[in-house]
Amino acid sequence: MTIEILKSKIHNVTVTGANLNYMGSVTIDEELMDAAGLVEHEKVHVLNRNNGERLVTYVIRGKKGSGEICLNGPAARKIQVGDVVIIMAFATITPEEARSFVPRIIFPDTTTNKII
Repeated sequence: MTIEILKSKIHNVTVTGANLNYMGSVTIDEELMDAAGLVEHEKVHVLNRNNGERLVTYVIRGKKGSGEICLNGPAARKIQVGDVVIIMAFATITPEEARSFVPRIIFPDTTTNKII
């Protein structure tokens, strides 16, 4: 048996872009991706603290150090520039592995999206 467990979390970042005319995904500053242990094309959940919307998409690597958080495609209708979001990824592991697993959770500055 396996269970899903929180693997990575970027807690409270401010959306810097919304590109409706893109195929889909969320672009995340490479520095934030690395700190949270996210991989390009990884499935993530994005939770909008401003309006309660939740969506599932995948990660695209953004420019390192840019602070970029850009929702692309249909997600740009649910999350706007300036909204504060939480980005989470999950992993499937055994209950035994879960007992000692520690998720990577980061708390960037919400003004600059830089790692504190």
